[in-house]
Amino acid sequence: MNARIEHVAIWAHDLEALRAFYTDVLGGTSGPRYENPATGFTSYFITFGDGPRLELMHRPGIEPARPEAGGSAHIALALGSRAAVDEAVATLRDQGVAVASDPRMTGDGYYEAVILDPEGNRVELTV
Repeated sequence: MNARIEHVAIWAHDLEALRAFYTDVLGGTSGPRYENPATGFTSYFITFGDGPRLELMHRPGIEPARPEAGGSAHIALALGSRAAVDEAVATLRDQGVAVASDPRMTGDGYYEAVILDPEGNRVELTV
């Protein structure tokens, strides 16, 4: 088997707010909105460069998972350098984005910071 990650998906309370965050604030590119009228399911795929995509999904009655309840722990976005991480955190903080962890070197060798999207999902910014 020769597998690769094609996309990662998260449930959203407010699909449009998350789409705006991942595109307007973090620079992703949104695909068209998908809607299934029979189920009420809606989604967007967000692209960041040539890596895996992020799927944002919403359906009435589905409660987004939280990390402490077994949901996703974080999404990691590679920015290319320590300076880019530092600059991004400063810019995002100025824009009112919650910074959960300032840039630092971790014990496993990553230079990273963690921000929160509008629904509290952790987004790791790394080199």
